[in-house]
Amino acid sequence: MLTLGSATLALSLAVGAATISSTANAAVSQKEANQLGKNLTPFGAKVKGNKAGTIPAWSGGITEPPAEYTRPGQHHPDPYKEDQILFTITAENMEKYAANLSEGHKALFKTYPKTFRMPIYKTHRSFSAPDWVYKNTKKNAVNAKLVEGANGVEGAYGGVPFPITKKGTEMVWNQILRWRAEYGVLRSGEVAVQRNGDYTLVTAQAEALFNFYTAGSVDKLDNIIFYYLSFTKSPARLAGGAVLVHETLNQSSDDGGQPRQAWGYNAGQRRVRRAPNLAFDSPNAAADGLRTSDDTDMYNGSPKRYNWKFKGMREVYVPYNNYKLGSNELKYDDILEIGHINPDYTRYELHRIYEVEATLKKGMRHIYTKRTFYIDEDSWSVLLADQYNDRGELWRVSSSYTKNYYELPSIFNVMNVFHDLVARRYHVQGLDNEESSTIDFSREAPKKRYFKPSALRRRGRR
Repeated sequence: MLTLGSATLALSLAVGAATISSTANAAVSQKEANQLGKNLTPFGAKVKGNKAGTIPAWSGGITEPPAEYTRPGQHHPDPYKEDQILFTITAENMEKYAANLSEGHKALFKTYPKTFRMPIYKTHRSFSAPDWVYKNTKKNAVNAKLVEGANGVEGAYGGVPFPITKKGTEMVWNQILRWRAEYGVLRSGEVAVQRNGDYTLVTAQAEALFNFYTAGSVDKLDNIIFYYLSFTKSPARLAGGAVLVHETLNQSSDDGGQPRQAWGYNAGQRRVRRAPNLAFDSPNAAADGLRTSDDTDMYNGSPKRYNWKFKGMREVYVPYNNYKLGSNELKYDDILEIGHINPDYTRYELHRIYEVEATLKKGMRHIYTKRTFYIDEDSWSVLLADQYNDRGELWRVSSSYTKNYYELPSIFNVMNVFHDLVARRYHVQGLDNEESSTIDFSREAPKKRYFKPSALRRRGRR
């Protein structure tokens, strides 16, 4: 849970790709912003569907829970359970659908030709958000801008900062600041699945207060996007360890900002220490080296090490509305297979995405020299990511299996899966099928002092 368009869309796409500027970017005009909620959705996507009719018009998404949903934290009943598979993409027929596949999915077919497949379902543009988030987003459209160097945002709160944009850096900031919730508590597991299918479950309880959506005004943000506190419950050798993150909105120290602040608690030593390296490509211990810190939430943290370029819009088969995958009727052994998760429980749909390419800046260090992000036009969520090594080879492939948490409402991940194509191992984050509940958004949010470093020792005890 660590979390981390266009005056008219047709015009923005015709303009083509745009690269990060080193100077602050101006907001759009009020006339352009007035298209939000009309020709454009409140988050800047095109309202109309595609010409082929395979992508429908956006009509508001899911606006209320189904009747079967009766309590906060309940595993979500599937509103699309009657949908049937339209067709299945396999290694044998993938060339037929190549124009609508990510490079990462093509690589997974080649790596696991006998077992990896993508069941394709009817497309539902299920994204929705509260009216107050839509209203704040419209205000942000005319007020938000990047700070000098694009390592922060100012003039925005409580909504997507750049709903009308064709700039890659603004798009990744939309992912970082997208609407998820105000406060949530989750107990879940993560696993590193080895080549032979073996895995050890690591379970943790996490809490996140999204200050960007609870502060109430720009002036009350105190430069904090969210507060995140997680403590490990099992296995015994890791139990009691904890981590605390204060994610900052303006990370440019040259412009009055401050980089991410993080602390760790070691249960054996009973000591709280700063964790300045919990960022960029530092490895995540529970992921067995298969996920970097900034892979979490598909991308999080400062974008300063990369040049970001909007490559255009595409229609791509992406994971969407994955209610079946999050069902509490499944066991982890049902989901976790050799090479990849069980395709029987996944759902893919055809959606329009913004394709954004990040290339490592000269003089900067990162294990990924290039990354391609496939960003959902409706929610601004990164759904797929392809990561390349220093030889320019596709190395890792990440997927966010999302659904609409209709009690909020908001699009958020069911689980994220990170593949290493070379090691033929993968990491899964967000497993809660065997837990008594999924993310609970109904609890009263604690005061901000709850997320001080002194809380780590108290919350991290065995």
